Amino acid sequence: MTNETIELLSSRELDKMRQAGCLAAQLLQHLEPMVKPGVTTLELNDEAERWTKAHGAKSAPLGYHGFPKSICTSVNEVVCHGIPSAKQILKDGDIINIDVTPLVDGYHGDTSKTFFVGTPSPKAKKLVDVTLECLKRGIAEVKPGARIGDIGAAIQEYAEAQGFSVVRNFTGHGVHRVFHAAPEIPHYGKRGTGKRLRAGMVFTIEPMINEGTWEVEVLDDGWTALTLDRKLSAQFEHTVAVTNSGVEILTVCGNW
Repeated sequence: MTNETIELLSSRELDKMRQAGCLAAQLLQHLEPMVKPGVTTLELNDEAERWTKAHGAKSAPLGYHGFPKSICTSVNEVVCHGIPSAKQILKDGDIINIDVTPLVDGYHGDTSKTFFVGTPSPKAKKLVDVTLECLKRGIAEVKPGARIGDIGAAIQEYAEAQGFSVVRNFTGHGVHRVFHAAPEIPHYGKRGTGKRLRAGMVFTIEPMINEGTWEVEVLDDGWTALTLDRKLSAQFEHTVAVTNSGVEILTVCGNW
């Protein structure tokens, strides 16, 4: 990230972010019934693109630094940035993270969720449940005056206590009119370190939690990141705003 200035969004800009975030949440809800054995990740991508266009929005990932598709589909040992493909057919027992970012009136709604394909194994279910709890614990740390390190510490403490590891290579990030902006939000760290949070800051929290080692390998396509030991990885992501009283999750429509 070349620009390290952290923007504080106005109430009007936050309204725009709520609109984008709501559409992102609705997109994941729309795709969920398609997540079943026999479906290809390209089919998920193509439906996401069709639905996004039908709702007057654009798919921010499409063409972003050359990314070839409209969503990221990360299956099993893929940590993030999986590229949808007609050759990748979902099978019973898989887990898949779907990461969507519709661009609505110039603002990005960035969210992701890990879904079960059919019936998960006990280890997959525990990993996904722990990852969702990591996201919740990270969000719970957000308030004015807290520090960025508090978020990562809460996530790391819980994940490691459950026997899992936290990916270091990828972080949360500021997001608004710019897809990836300051600040970086690591999902590991020490309490009381990092920049102080201020009302108006908007960023993603998106922990990637691995069954085995936290280390990853990026394939020759320059995007697909896999666990180094090829064990499972799960991820959940929300875009949040620091408010005067605490935190607001922007990538929701109603309850989550």
